[in-house]
Formats: sequence, C-alpha cells, structure tokens
Amino acid sequence: MLNLIAPKLCCFLSGIHRLKQSMPKRKAGKMAKSYDPIAPVAEEISDEACLLCFDEFQVTDIADAMILKQLFENLFLHGVVVVATSNRPPEDLYKNGLQRVNFVPFIAVLQKYCQTLRLDSGIDYRKQNRPSAGKLYFLSSEPDAEATLDKMFDELAFKQNDITRPRVLNVHNRKVRLNKACGTIADCTFEELCDRPLGASDYLEISRLFDTVFIRNIPLLTLNKKTQARRLITLVDALYEHKVRVVILAEHLLEDIFVHDGDHSHDESHILMDDLGLKRVRAGSLPLQ
Repeated sequence: MLNLIAPKLCCFLSGIHRLKQSMPKRKAGKMAKSYDPIAPVAEEISDEACLLCFDEFQVTDIADAMILKQLFENLFLHGVVVVATSNRPPEDLYKNGLQRVNFVPFIAVLQKYCQTLRLDSGIDYRKQNRPSAGKLYFLSSEPDAEATLDKMFDELAFKQNDITRPRVLNVHNRKVRLNKACGTIADCTFEELCDRPLGASDYLEISRLFDTVFIRNIPLLTLNKKTQARRLITLVDALYEHKVRVVILAEHLLEDIFVHDGDHSHDESHILMDDLGLKRVRAGSLPLQ
C-alpha cells in the first residue's frame, strides 16, 4: 500500500523544525563530531511515507533554505518520491533570498532527482468568484464599507459560543496577539497581520484556529511595502489552503493593489516583481500566489 504525505511545504518544514528541536542536543564543551538531526528526521519520514506531494512549493525563510538540501538528499537516498507544484522553476526558488548562495546546491539536488513539467493553465482559482459566498472584497471608498464589515462580523460572532475579545496565539513559544476575535472568527487589520514580523508559521496557526478572517485597511502596495506585500501573499496562501473564508477591506481593487512607483531603481523593481511573481509587462496587479 502506498503511503502518501501531501502537506504545504511551509507546514512540512514547520514540522521538521519541531522535530529538530525535539532531538537530543549536543553537550556543551564537547569537541566530538556534532550531532546532526536532519538525517534521522529524514529516515523517520521515509519510514512513514514513500511519496511526498507538495502544493505550491516555495521557499521564503532562511531557516528553511538552510536545511532543504540535506533533508531532501536524505529523503531521495531513502527512496522517497517527491511530486510538487510551484509558481517557479527550480532555478528560481528562493530568488534574491538571504544567503541564497548556501541554497543553490539544493537546486542541483532537485534537478538531479526530479523532472520539471510546465502545467500553467492560466487560471488562478483563488481569484474566481463564488456567488454562494457573497461579497467578500470591499473598497474603503464604498459607502458604509466599515459598517458592513462590522455587521458581518457581529452576525458571525453571534453564532459563536464565545465573547469578542483579544486572542494571544502561542507560535513556537512566541506570543502573537490578535486584537479582536470571537470563537473561530478573527477581525484583523493589514497592519496587525503584515506590518509586524510574522511569517508562515504564524499564518498557519491563524489558519488552524479560525475559519473566517477579516483583513481590513489593505493599502496601496508599493516597493516601499515590499516586505508587507510578501507577507500578505504568504497569509492569503495559508488561508486559501486551509479553506478559510477571507473578507477584505482595501483601498484599491485587487488588480490595482500593487503599483511600481518611480522612486526606486529599475533593477530593484524587477527583483520585487520576480519575488512577487509579477510579469514585468504588467506590474499593476498583485497576484495572491
């Protein structure tokens, strides 16, 4: 019988980091060969599954980038088969990332063990309208937009066995505070979710705990907000993967939410477009991918 694991890469690597932390620590002061937790972790995974499938394989975190080569090399040596979808070919993974030179050997491992097939259908299903879900994207310029979201939240919260209050999430021993939540409903601002130094692990925890997330006050995203734009992409991707309903209040239409202002170098704008998956001929839209 074929054993299959099919997580998001960020979910999978969060589990890897937890396994690493649970492994025995090397003793201080010992000059002997340091204990390597990656090989036994890979062996444990290969005992459980012979096929790993990843949807939207992307690397955005330096801690993930540093372990991928050794982890996957060990998985392949144990006969594990990997199937993954990605918005980028292997050679563009972690493009412009911190210390990418240390990540490049992993690309060679992927190219050695995996075959690349182009399957782009041209359809982004996350942006497909679902009439049964009602209106979920609002413009701040619309009359009573804030009041409409308030009413939506109150109606959903009324069905919860809870009171509206702040929530503090524990993510890898860090405290992440959300100012307004009720049961499985979270009412957040863009500043709260994307201006703070949050990452995939935080967004995955939010996706696990809530089935509806309001994101208010998304501003126009320029190169000055490139870090926040990347966080927004990671957030929406995590929410989409976990089938969380997202209600958005933004200053601009989705297709106009990212613009290239003229105050930055040509090269820098191209780097950001590559990082965000934007086509250089049409940098006026921010695909939520």
